[in-house]
Parts: sequence; C-alpha cells; structure tokens
Amino acid sequence: MTTPRPIELLAPARTADIGIEAIMHGADAVYIGGPAFGARSAAANSVADIARLTEFAHRYDARVYVTLNTILYDEELREAERLIGELYRAGVDALIVQDMAVLRLDIPPIALHASTQTDNRTVEKTRFLYESGFSRVVLARELSGRQIRAIADEVPVELEVFVHGALCVSYSGQCYLSRALSGRSANRGECAQYCRLPYTLLDADGRPLIRDKHLLSLKDMNRSDRLEALLDAGVTSLKIEGRLKDLSYVKNVTAWYRKQLDEILARRPEYVAAASGRVELFFTPDPQKSFNRGFTGYFFDGRSEQHLGSPDTPKSQGVPVGRVTGVRGAALKVENARMLHNGDGLCFLNRQGAFEGFRVNRVDGDWVYPLEKRDVKPGALLYRNYDHSFEQQLQKKSAERRIPVDMRLYETPRGLALKITDDAGLSAVVACRVEKEAARTPQDESQARQLSRLGDSHYVARRVDVAATRSCFVPVSLLADLRRKAVEALNRVRRMAYRRPRRRSEGTTPFPVASLSYLGNVSNHLARAFYHDHGVENIEPAYECRPVDDAALMFTRFCLKKQWGRCPREATLSPDKSAWKEPLYLQYRDTLLRVEFDCRQCQMRLYRDTLSRGGHR
Repeated sequence: MTTPRPIELLAPARTADIGIEAIMHGADAVYIGGPAFGARSAAANSVADIARLTEFAHRYDARVYVTLNTILYDEELREAERLIGELYRAGVDALIVQDMAVLRLDIPPIALHASTQTDNRTVEKTRFLYESGFSRVVLARELSGRQIRAIADEVPVELEVFVHGALCVSYSGQCYLSRALSGRSANRGECAQYCRLPYTLLDADGRPLIRDKHLLSLKDMNRSDRLEALLDAGVTSLKIEGRLKDLSYVKNVTAWYRKQLDEILARRPEYVAAASGRVELFFTPDPQKSFNRGFTGYFFDGRSEQHLGSPDTPKSQGVPVGRVTGVRGAALKVENARMLHNGDGLCFLNRQGAFEGFRVNRVDGDWVYPLEKRDVKPGALLYRNYDHSFEQQLQKKSAERRIPVDMRLYETPRGLALKITDDAGLSAVVACRVEKEAARTPQDESQARQLSRLGDSHYVARRVDVAATRSCFVPVSLLADLRRKAVEALNRVRRMAYRRPRRRSEGTTPFPVASLSYLGNVSNHLARAFYHDHGVENIEPAYECRPVDDAALMFTRFCLKKQWGRCPREATLSPDKSAWKEPLYLQYRDTLLRVEFDCRQCQMRLYRDTLSRGGHR
C-alpha cells in the first residue's frame, strides 16, 4: 500500500501570537519574519518570540519557517550567519531564502526553502535548486496547473504554491520599480508598492486613454476551488499570503482553507494532513468577509480570465450588499439593509469613479445612517468591506485544536497503570501503587468520565478503556493525578519523537545559464562564488548595487491590453476598441513609465521614462 503523501496548509504570521492562532485554526505550518533580512521589513520578530512559537507548533507536529529572503550585502553576511544559528537553536524547522550566499555561510544543518523571490518558473531552475541543497521550492504565482505538474513530474522536490492573498503584479524577485523611483528595494523588504498607485495611461502622442485608475493593481488570489487539482499536480504545501495581515484575517482564511482541505482528505486517502490534531471552529469562515480586492484564480487555468486587475481601488472592496434606492438627508434607503449592522464599513463608487467609504452609525429598517453625510446617488451599489458582527466573533476564542488519544486504565500486581496513545501511535505509561478496594457498584462510567477530562491540554479522549478496573474503587484524586502524569509523559514522548528536517547536501549541477544580468540579484561575494562554482562565467551585480540605465524595472504576465479588451492575439477588436498607438506610458504625477509588450512570451515590461515640460516626454 502506498504511503499517504502529507499535505501542508501554510499560513502567515506577522507575530508569534498570530502564528499560534493560525495553528489553532488549522495551519500545518506557519512562516514568520525574524529580526532582520525578511522580505517584509514591517513584520520583524525577536528570536525569543519565534522560540515560543516553535515550542507551541511542535506540540501539534506543525512546523515553523522563518523568512530570510532578502538579498544580502557583504557587510551583513556575518550577522546573517549569527542569526541563522540562533534561529536553529530556537527550534526553527527551515529558512525561506533568496540569496545563494546562505549556502556558503557556516551555519547549522537547517533545511532551506527557495523563496519565490528566486524566480522559480521552469523545470531547469527547480531542478538546479533541488540539486543545490534546497528541500523545497516556492513556485512563481504565475504558473498554470499544467506547468506545475510538469515540474513535479521531473523534479522530486517539495513544491510550495500560493493559494490565497495579495498578488504582486511582477514576477517575484524581478521588480525594481520601488528601488528605482524611491530607493526602497523590494528585494530588501522595503517595497513602496508603486503598483497600487493611480495611473493615467497615455498613448504614443501623449493622449490620455484611461485616467486615474489603479492600472497595475491586481485582485487577490483565491484558489480554494482548485485545491484538489493542486494536490493532483504534485503540490506539497498550500500557502496563504499575508505576513502583514491582522489576526482576524489569518484566523478566517486559515480556517476556510482547513475546512476545504479536510473535505478533500476525507475522500482521498492518498493524501494526509501534515500535522496532528482536529480543529473545531466556533464560527463559519468566509474569505469574502476578510480584506480582499475581489478574487481571481490567477493563471492556474492559463489565460482564461480577462479581468485580473482591480483598477477602481487598491483597498478592500468587499462584497455587494444592495443598491441605494433613496436618499433623505444623510440617511440612505438600501436594499437588504436588514443584513447590515451598526459599525459595518461600506463603500461605493462616487461620481468621480473612485471608491469612497463610510462607517454605519445605525440601521433602522430599510434605512442606513452613516457617521457622516456622503454624496451617494440613488442606484449606487454598496459594498460591505468590514463586517462588524463577524469581526467581533473573531476577537473571541474562535477555535480549538486537539489531538485524539486513546486511554486504557488497567491493574498491575502493585496497583494501577494508565496508558495513553496518540493518533500517530506514540504511547506513554504511568503507574502508581495503590491498595485495591472492591467497589460496591460498577465504576466504569465514572472512571472513564474522570480520565476523559483533559482540560486545557491539547488532547481529546477518543476512547477510554476501563473494563479491567470497573470493579475497583479508585479515588478521583488518584485518577486525576494519573491523567496529569500521563499527559506530561506523552508530551515528553512526542517532543523526543519530533524530527526537524535537515539541510540537503549541495551538488555540482551547473546553473541553467552561463551568465547572469542584474536580474540574478547577486549582491555579495559569497553569492558570486556560489554561481561561479556552478559554472556561471559572467555575473553582473544586482540592480541594488549598480542601477542599470534604461533597465526593465518590472516583468509581468499581467497585460493592460488583455485587461482592457485589446489583446491582438484574441478576436478582432470591436469598433469601440481600436488599437492603441504605441508605445504606451503610465503617468503618476511626475513619474512616467514606458510600457512594452512582448506578445511572443505574453509578457509586459515597464521602463522608467522622463517627462518634458509639456507633461509628456
């Protein structure tokens, strides 16, 4: 019989406390930023907090990965080396890294995962990373199910794929827009998010084609309806994006994916959850009630979706709740108003075509009273992007996770013994000396009830066998003591049985290409040595070390022509959608970006351009 393949639900953790709640709500692993060198500089955590998280996670056989996925400068290498040692001693299971210098540092045998920042799109790149010592490769978000399957068929490495959350419009690790325009590098964890700004699209003659829209801002990913296809494509880890997200977001989205995944595991015995414990939820998860810009499956099914963008707002749009049917002073008469609550957040498209929001002060029948008057016209569609009642549920205890155990109380020559066994087959036995006293009535129900009271432990009694002792009187205090000692003993057994993955050895496989441009993100001498050892002859410095004139600052599969119905590879343009005169430009204040289209590769690139005094180049 084939051994079931462990499937991991991987959740984000801005803090250790959020990581703990992610595990309680069903995550098999969490990823978190350390004190430095993480690709979200605003989500740093101390080693002590990470140690607290790992201790909790390992109770459930869940894993903790630390993001050390920025590029490193030479003067930072020793600090990175020291930090990795501390993280290993804190119990961290693996590092998610971008910089190949890590493979040349003097570090413990901690497992390494290749971050999506290493731009992992091909079989060749994935095979190289696997044979260079990486245990797991985080694939580019842009890959289709067919492309993922092709990689899984060729390379025996664990594959991690994003399934939910915010989308970078650029291939990860290949965006230099923030660094070029503000000095804040995405590859250093300091992205200024120029992709979320409003732009005006200009044609080659400087004529505005689309005004003041968030033309590079994408919807959020949601692949909860494609999980089974991802498993069948060979994916090991299903990753939720969001190391900057708050507690309620992580609770809700993690619980939603746990629920969807468990339904698949229940009927597909060839797959099994990667960690222990059953999750009981005290709310009904719904990803539409957490921050989202609308949802997309992105490119999992190829280019079947036209509208990947979220041009009206980069903020949470929420879900439609009803149209305004009347206005009376500040009050709005709204369809379905009875489903709204005091404190809800609502938004709408204003007369200028931009999203505007307000907080609900009170609801009275069909009438909604905003905290402040808003210029909402009759017929406007309202969206709820903050559900106050739902958020209140998530501020309370909203889940429990317990590991099922079997317990057996039996007699020994000198007294009694209690054996406790978890669902993985690990057992512990504790015994005590006691004078046996015959019971006047059967004791099995009361003994079983007492032993099953596992309280604040992370276990739940699945079966309690007391048949051998049903005729013996056993004091309640003695049963409680045996139960406590058995739980402590099983905790020790499980801690000793837990095995962290170890780093794989590095091979001598040559890198797929013989030269690296600034796109290789080589920013220190150890990374240069790594690539040189693997046959790369010409290595240019990272853009952060030596900016390249007229370099492409962004590479993306998202296409403005596709989004706005002007793809030349599709049907003939309708009369109202004539071809745009190229080159096209994106303008935001005094920033001008030239847009180039590579239709052969179905790719769009952005370059920095300059403005003339007349407002165009």
